[in-house]
Amino acid sequence: MAKTSKFVAIATSKCPKCRRGDVFSGTLYGLNFQETNERCSHCGMKFEVEPGYFYGAMYVSYAFVVGEMLNVGLLTYLITGNDTSPWLYISTILGAILLLTPINYRYSRIILLHLLTPKIKYHPEYDTDDKLSNI
Repeated sequence: MAKTSKFVAIATSKCPKCRRGDVFSGTLYGLNFQETNERCSHCGMKFEVEPGYFYGAMYVSYAFVVGEMLNVGLLTYLITGNDTSPWLYISTILGAILLLTPINYRYSRIILLHLLTPKIKYHPEYDTDDKLSNI
């Protein structure tokens, strides 16, 4: 069985240790809200490494929102050509931020787990179809 790439694990919100178990329960958009699982269903890794660990995801989310605001503002200008109405920009930017909030929530935590936490390492021996119950 081929090992899961880091990009695929990030894109599909998988565990950073085994790249098999789901980090979230629930769908990205839907009536059942997404929640971060306490542990990986495959390898048993505890996702909240220490108390308050996911507060660091706020900084990642902030970076996402700043980039989104700049892109939406630029796209609004390119599409409409209007540079005199601040309410056009405020409404489009706030609407885009509200639509992208679930994505920001999910991927800010995933980026924090996969890329910004040096003590979480990938273990290729856990990247198998067999569920690990003794770890």
